[in-house]
Amino acid sequence: MDIQGIKQRFGIIGNSPLLNRAIDVAMQVANTDLSVLVLGESGVGKEFFPKIIHELSARKHNSYVAINCGAIPEGTIDSELFGHEKGSFTDARDARKGYFEEADKGTIFMDEVAELPLSTQVRLLRVLETGEFLKVGSSKAQKTDVRVVAATNVNVPEQIQLGKFREDLYYRLNAITIQVPSLKQRPEDIELLFRKFSADISEKYRIPPLQLGEEARQLLLTYPWPGNIRELKNVSEQVTIVEKDRTLTAEALKRSLPNIEANRLPVLLGGRGNQAGMSDREILYSVLFDMQKDIQQLKQALSRIGGGGGEPKQEAFTILPTEPFPAYSVSVPAEEMPFKQDPVSHLPHAEIINDPIPVHEEDLSLEKREKKMIEQALLKYRGNRRKASAELGISERTIYRKIKEYNILVDN
Repeated sequence: MDIQGIKQRFGIIGNSPLLNRAIDVAMQVANTDLSVLVLGESGVGKEFFPKIIHELSARKHNSYVAINCGAIPEGTIDSELFGHEKGSFTDARDARKGYFEEADKGTIFMDEVAELPLSTQVRLLRVLETGEFLKVGSSKAQKTDVRVVAATNVNVPEQIQLGKFREDLYYRLNAITIQVPSLKQRPEDIELLFRKFSADISEKYRIPPLQLGEEARQLLLTYPWPGNIRELKNVSEQVTIVEKDRTLTAEALKRSLPNIEANRLPVLLGGRGNQAGMSDREILYSVLFDMQKDIQQLKQALSRIGGGGGEPKQEAFTILPTEPFPAYSVSVPAEEMPFKQDPVSHLPHAEIINDPIPVHEEDLSLEKREKKMIEQALLKYRGNRRKASAELGISERTIYRKIKEYNILVDN
């Protein structure tokens, strides 16, 4: 079967050389038992490649199991993967098979493999090296013959440097690498994908097909598509159903494109949420440290502008941004205040309000700020952890861990 036949069989759309190369590698490695690591941004379609490998391999008549490692709570992930014995932990009323036992002779796809806890990484490494595993609560090793295909959207070498991913496991998984291109790396496929998604939704709901205006087409090609194919599919389906005019204009398309700057928490501003190799907690701490540094720089700037000596009287003021940024509160000498009549003109997008409340060091506690942000997100979504974690830009497992760590009460 050639590359075009693979595309038709698995519903893959596009003619990008980078996409064709990724498919070709999957075809070449399918008949081996080598472990494969699929790399690529979120939403690029990494899940197609383990299916291609499985269906073209000698294992195709046996089980194919897909696991999202980031969606399984840390406390139960060992049991899910390797099974457990009766009575091995609370509520273990019966013995249970894990995925590695169920998928014997078949293929396991481990998505978001970088989310695995270090203890589970040790267990996975043993399976890859010896084909053996231990059930939770058991001392008897069991054999399994499983082909492992893993995927991640993070920079694994950086995670290794941070001590969050085992180097030996990385090299075991990375026998073969498949790099799936992002949508911005294959611009020649954007219009083709849009037309396919739009035509499918038109046929499904029996509505007239949508035509692309030239300006809308240009906007389609220049938009960065941070959500890749998943985002493009959502937008194409939305405009096809919602827009009454069957010729799509740029203005109509803009209404369905997400506002990148809106409803973003500080942890996501400036693209921080996509920094490879950084954990959710590190990204949050980085932002908070930057905020503290900005406050100190502002104090120094005000001091240089005002001049003077001795022990001047301290006055406090608060910077209240008009955009969704955290407010800064600082205390500076009264005579060093550089603005008297029109403070707003000195700081665009902010207004300065006299505030007699001084700043205390505990107000800058990273743990308290992190806890407060999680509480606000949970309150906003009425305890829905999935929506709250999406708002904060962290995984569901991380928010479960933080709720437990900070003893946050959640109303369902």
